[in-house]
Amino acid sequence: MRIKLGRPDLDAYADRFNVPPAAEEFGVTFLGVSSLLFDDGDTAVLTDGFFSRPSLLRVALGRLAPDNARIDSALARLGLDHGGRRLAAVIPVHTHFDHVMDSATVALRTGALLAGGRSAASVGRGAGLADDRIHVVTPHEPMSLGAFTLTFVESEHCPPDRFPGTITEPVAPPARASAYRCGEAWSVFVEHASGRTALVQGSAGYRPGALDGHRADVVYLGVGQLGVQDEDYIRAYWAETVRAVGARRVVLVHWDDFFRPLDQPLRALPYAGDDLDVTMRVLTRLAHQDRVALHLPTLWRREDPWAGLR
Repeated sequence: MRIKLGRPDLDAYADRFNVPPAAEEFGVTFLGVSSLLFDDGDTAVLTDGFFSRPSLLRVALGRLAPDNARIDSALARLGLDHGGRRLAAVIPVHTHFDHVMDSATVALRTGALLAGGRSAASVGRGAGLADDRIHVVTPHEPMSLGAFTLTFVESEHCPPDRFPGTITEPVAPPARASAYRCGEAWSVFVEHASGRTALVQGSAGYRPGALDGHRADVVYLGVGQLGVQDEDYIRAYWAETVRAVGARRVVLVHWDDFFRPLDQPLRALPYAGDDLDVTMRVLTRLAHQDRVALHLPTLWRREDPWAGLR
């Protein structure tokens, strides 16, 4: 089979980068891949916090470690460095390197908890995070942080999972990408005392029926590798996530080339690894059918995906 060269052109979807900007204290900021900062002005929670974004060559041939300069720059821009607003928790949606590698370092620098599965705890210990700063979550058991309530539901990684399995021993960087096995994959429900509800689905995998009975107005929907699945899989994924929780707005994440640093404009993953064009074509049709607003987020911009829904 001939490999399709190049990558999707994001300019073709310029009209989708239209999540309403945040006009109040509450906002969600997209930081590439599945990194999302939920912030109400007093408390903030962050999924993944992956800012290092090493090159493809380094990932393929070398050992990986958090890039402290890139992490510090991102935290300062977000106002999460020392003296900034309180970051309550860093939440890896699973433990591949493009999600968890920086999580413990971000927690160390901000005083936040590292909250996730046992694999995430192993990464945290390897990075030097004390046990009292690591919280191993219990599925379906709500976790309160300020005005936020987080609920973790067990999920699956999108196929193929290149580094399957759990992490049972501390991972001390620098380490090979293969050391960051997938671990526990999560669907994370974020609820706020203001009435805002969201589902963060960081990977384009699902467990049939797992989200039944849960509700969220907004879904941050991971679409990495979704475009290389067949259409039946894409339709099932939408049904088991967006449709299952009754969402009215969907914001797509995990479509950007995460080997490119955040100080450069985002671009889509190449066709060799994913096909955003296929994803957009199928999801646009499903969103229209279900009368769901479909968007792409803008890097670094505080947005309010609930605007116009309440």
